[in-house]
Amino acid sequence: MISVTINNLWTLLILLNFPANGFNLGIYPSPLRHGCSQYIPPSTHRCIERSTPLFSMIPENDEDSSGFTVKQRLREEVESPFRKLRLYFFGVSTASALLALYFSLISALKASVGGFADTQPLEEALNSCGINVAAVIICGGITYRDVKAGTANLERIAKGGALAKLGVLSPISQKPLTLSDYRRNSRVLIAVGGPEYIAELARSLNSDQLSDNNTIASKIGEVDMVIVPVLLQNENRVGNTLACWQGTTAIDGRDRNFDISRSDEVLAFPNGNYGWEQYLKSEIETAKKQGFDVLGKGLTLIVKKNGRILRRTTGQPNWANFIGTMEVLDGSKFGMPGDTEKYG
Repeated sequence: MISVTINNLWTLLILLNFPANGFNLGIYPSPLRHGCSQYIPPSTHRCIERSTPLFSMIPENDEDSSGFTVKQRLREEVESPFRKLRLYFFGVSTASALLALYFSLISALKASVGGFADTQPLEEALNSCGINVAAVIICGGITYRDVKAGTANLERIAKGGALAKLGVLSPISQKPLTLSDYRRNSRVLIAVGGPEYIAELARSLNSDQLSDNNTIASKIGEVDMVIVPVLLQNENRVGNTLACWQGTTAIDGRDRNFDISRSDEVLAFPNGNYGWEQYLKSEIETAKKQGFDVLGKGLTLIVKKNGRILRRTTGQPNWANFIGTMEVLDGSKFGMPGDTEKYG
């Protein structure tokens, strides 16, 4: 019995070389920043679901009792190919160690009582109990950790799929789109806030607030970015962003040459408020817990061309910073298709 447990421990030490997430080397999203302010984003907000010919043939709405689809579980297995193997091995090892502990305890009890001819010496029985207790703790802990990591990974994938399906409407073409339609072609900046936040965002894009002409919209187009303003009526409800945007008026003495249609080419408005409410719920809750006023100060999410969240910030977007550094921060100069032709 002792030799079997020791062999299991040797195998345990070998498998401990594999990370808990298999070979999933995805980059975690950046924390929220506004000056020196930061918040740690929900761990489930990391990518827009990719669409491949293999996955596209799998139904997307056949959720199981846990709320995850077959497609999402297959993606999780692709990202963490050794998780099932580890769960099987350490789960069986935990059950085996528990069974061995049961018999070790019986042997220790018989040795302490005495009078049994076939019992082990008490010292050996206690050693066996100690080894099996250690095996139960180690194997059971690794199994529990892998189950939690797998669940968190599934939640992240599901959240990424929800982000990809969010509907938008272009004010130019009036064509319904989803955020997944922008993948590999455009970055997406989602600016979420109350009426005053959205109105100030509209003024910053559509009026000359400095001494020179406002070229922010054209510069945004040059770095392949699309702005999606999202109006919050309250912390749980998305309002009519288009009406709020078009109803914005200039502030006398500051906003010169105000034209609300100036930035239409780089805009897209939410289409389907319920989906946006469900997606933003966890983002807003996380920001609130860390003391941020989402309605007043706003919340900005930047989605890279590959569909991953690049950054979360509070306050009005710092256009000069975004435009000047987006190509490098996004990583588009380092591996996206077509970079050789664009950057040389």
